[in-house]
Amino acid sequence: MCPESTGDLIEVLGDLCTGCESCVAVCPAGAISMRGGIAHIGDACNLCRACLSACPTEAIVLREPRGG
Repeated sequence: MCPESTGDLIEVLGDLCTGCESCVAVCPAGAISMRGGIAHIGDACNLCRACLSACPTEAIVLREPRGG
């Protein structure tokens, strides 16, 4: 997951990730790597959200902070 100052997180849902690497190809920060065939979002993530639209299975999601 990628922490951001807003508290938002980009998360990979491992059960939906097919390992196609579309997200790796579009990440301008080079923050996505593959681990065991599943995408992993690293600390270099700048929350640009390019990976969200690139994922054909919608395995990458934006999680808003909990609470209020």
